[in-house]
Amino acid sequence: MKEHFGGTMTNHNSTSYTTEEIADLLKVSKLTVYDLIKKGQIRAYRVGRQMRVDATDLDTYKESTKSGGVESANVTVSEQTNEPIRNKNDYSPPPIIQPYATRQLIISGQDISLDLLANAIGKKTGGFRPLRSYTGSLNSLMAMYAGEADVVSTHLFDGDTGTYNIPFIKRILVGHSYVVINLLSRTAGMYVQKNNPKNLHTWSDLIKPSITMINRELGSGTRVLLDEKLRLEGISPRKIDGYFTEEMNHIAVASKVASGAADVGVGIEKAAILVGVDFIPLIQERYDLVMFKTDENLHLRESIFSILRSKEFQNEINAMGGYDLSLTGTVVYETE
Repeated sequence: MKEHFGGTMTNHNSTSYTTEEIADLLKVSKLTVYDLIKKGQIRAYRVGRQMRVDATDLDTYKESTKSGGVESANVTVSEQTNEPIRNKNDYSPPPIIQPYATRQLIISGQDISLDLLANAIGKKTGGFRPLRSYTGSLNSLMAMYAGEADVVSTHLFDGDTGTYNIPFIKRILVGHSYVVINLLSRTAGMYVQKNNPKNLHTWSDLIKPSITMINRELGSGTRVLLDEKLRLEGISPRKIDGYFTEEMNHIAVASKVASGAADVGVGIEKAAILVGVDFIPLIQERYDLVMFKTDENLHLRESIFSILRSKEFQNEINAMGGYDLSLTGTVVYETE
């Protein structure tokens, strides 16, 4: 069987569609397509960051939603019940639809507290199977906008207002209804070698002669913090040796400093304690969670509120040290 799609003749069995194409074919929104995939009603697979659906799986979904009976040639009648019975040779089982109780939940962000949150959700909600995506704050928000994340963590510093998260969230999630809840606060600053031999204390010290830094990747909250501080100081990133050398998490940055591969890096205090480098505190950052407000995720939102405010969860976080939980579970911003 062949079909025309986009003006090109293709073999139906090898055709696959993006979520945008599926939404166009079914005349529904892209978010509806993601919801069908999460519920297991449409089988999909991931290629890089993109979800794809084979044409045969799309056909299976469409057939499973059609109403109507079977042809009489395939039907016999029970003498006991007078009900139609399909010939056993023609029987094929209905498609397996993933029950609500096993819906996948994508939690995006890198702090270890999110692993504890995912574990608590898996134990207590009963309605979701949490999956972790270790993606930076800015990229996580973009994934949420694209329908590829359900719970997103952010620590994005806005230099113009001197505040965290809300200016970025408003710009990226425009047109959506959402709630922002504080997860925790933590200290960010510079990793330096033991006893701080290069005497580094401020953002402007990064352009000192003979200083080599190690940076975080584009899209991470730490990279945004550094770029905003450099902008406010009037410092060109090109003046900093090592600015374009990147690592993907706080531990990796702190480890580069500990090994002597770099003199300085930017990150959170927790990683400095774990790796064993000195830490210069520079800012207290607010680490928030973002969720869309929909009728479908009302139970999830209520469950997360309950978990964040519970003594059990807060005691787990406190046991790790290095976090401020004074605002944990507080709504810091909400749209109508």
